[in-house]
Amino acid sequence: MPGSPSALDTDQALCLDGVTKIYRSAGGDVTALGGVTLALREGTFTAVMGPSGSGKSTLLQCAAGLDAPTSGRILVGGVEMSGASEAELTKFRRGRIGFVFQHFNLLPTLSVLQNTTLPLRLAGKRIDRRQAVEMLTRVGLGSRLDHLPSQLSGGQQQRVAIARALVTRPRLVFADEPTGALDTRSAREVLGLLQEAVRIDGRTLVMVTHDPVAASYADQVLFLADGVLVGRLANPTAAGVAERMTLLAAGVAHRATAAGRA
Repeated sequence: MPGSPSALDTDQALCLDGVTKIYRSAGGDVTALGGVTLALREGTFTAVMGPSGSGKSTLLQCAAGLDAPTSGRILVGGVEMSGASEAELTKFRRGRIGFVFQHFNLLPTLSVLQNTTLPLRLAGKRIDRRQAVEMLTRVGLGSRLDHLPSQLSGGQQQRVAIARALVTRPRLVFADEPTGALDTRSAREVLGLLQEAVRIDGRTLVMVTHDPVAASYADQVLFLADGVLVGRLANPTAAGVAERMTLLAAGVAHRATAAGRA
């Protein structure tokens, strides 16, 4: 269950220990995360779901070191990220963490192969062309190495993004709505590739999604509401996830109505 494992367990791929995130403004403070504690084992696939404004994107950004928590501790592979400088975080992310985004984030003037090897170049690592070609072949793009992103379909661009995320052999991969811009067939192919990264390569994958079908590819689903973990579903099915999300959304709407009357 979320919150039950020690978030200081160095055997875990990702640990959050009492993580809060408060956005401060002249109009008042907004608590995006309210003391989240969780631990994820190596080689697991976790989906994170919740109604709009539940804090799931903030959770991903803090866990990935893209945003600093207001309080609490975050460990990746037993290494604490909280309190590190931006330069240290950047170096750490390039070596340990991969990212897959909804809108691909490919550089339009670089070829498929160049986009894939970009993380290695940025990290100052030797570029192993053979390894990159093998990765692209694995995602079905071995014959498209010199193509530009504009010459690819959306599904193909997302496969390049997956190859790019995996080429540095990260222990932990974050995916933010990776199928949100894809048609149904392309989405299934992308989710299958993400599953392979977990089952075959032993990567740990954390995926934020709003889609119950996408969530059903995961080993477990964590549910957020109002910045707090409120549930977990192991061995999820699309129907089971959809039912849980319907109940969760109804509860959030009820609380909002009650608060408005107070």
